[in-house]
Amino acid sequence: MIKTLFLLLLACSLYAEEKSYAILLQYHRFDESKYPSTNISATRFEKHLRYLKEHHFHVLSLSTIVESLQNGKQLPPKTVAITIDDAYRSVYTVAYPLLKKYNYPFSVFVNSAPVKHHSKNFMSIEQMKEMGKNGAEFGNHTDTHQYLVRYDASVLEKEVAKEILRCEDFLEKNLKPYLLKQKMLAYPFGEYDTRVQKIVQKLGYIGIAQNSSPIDAQSDFTALTRFPMAGPFGSMKSFALKVNTQPMGVSATVPQDTLVQEDNNPPQLVLTLSSQYNGINCFTSDGTPITIQKLSNTQLRMVSKKRLSYPRDHYTCTAPTGDGDWYWYSKMWVVLK
Repeated sequence: MIKTLFLLLLACSLYAEEKSYAILLQYHRFDESKYPSTNISATRFEKHLRYLKEHHFHVLSLSTIVESLQNGKQLPPKTVAITIDDAYRSVYTVAYPLLKKYNYPFSVFVNSAPVKHHSKNFMSIEQMKEMGKNGAEFGNHTDTHQYLVRYDASVLEKEVAKEILRCEDFLEKNLKPYLLKQKMLAYPFGEYDTRVQKIVQKLGYIGIAQNSSPIDAQSDFTALTRFPMAGPFGSMKSFALKVNTQPMGVSATVPQDTLVQEDNNPPQLVLTLSSQYNGINCFTSDGTPITIQKLSNTQLRMVSKKRLSYPRDHYTCTAPTGDGDWYWYSKMWVVLK
């Protein structure tokens, strides 16, 4: 009896300590083949949704995931959120019927200027309200979708705040019942640096990036990572691999900033890991191997073998989990001219 009770308590303890994390998926356009870098076909998108259903993933709202991670609440295993940037019309005409079919919640980050100007390529307010009644929640993607980090330093804070607050005013006036539970900003083009992050934090927002990694309670909530699913990144092989990844514990990065100057390209990155990982390999966005120097069992220094590509690049590191899946970490770089 005592032995049985001990084993039961041990099992409960192990479950309680199980790492809570989630995969954020990022989409833009649907069935718009003339925009291959941001498009996914309806057929492939439905294959993604079907995979999640058939493999028993828990598709939760972004609001639920972020609130859970910030407040120490346990997420179920295999948790995923579906996020969509820009509010293109094909979200309503193509993606929305499929998301309704599978009864999946989803989040749309809206850049508000084209909606205000009734662009034929973007959803209307009425369409977004309809989606809001059927599982959608909406967040901030700035007003005119500018390259935020590339403003001149003398006006950067003023212009970034203006872009965010103009969009927020639009969202509050038109979509208030359907907004994300917390204020969240998806960075246009996925670009951010420490200056922009401080502005976003000062305005009370969580920042949403688009370099790939799972997220957990230790993630940087001014730059939560997502897996882009457009073009070749959305192949079923790539999709299945990425939704089954686990976060690689990284406790410190040097540098913290993302900016790469002309005279510092390629940049050096030092990662301090929260535990030892065997079999780590790192690559740039085009698959170029990165040279890794082991400083200790949990500290690595790395640098690309060639210059990073303008305007953005990544250092992505993976390590086998031992059960066929992968630990994953990605550092985003904004390359300046």
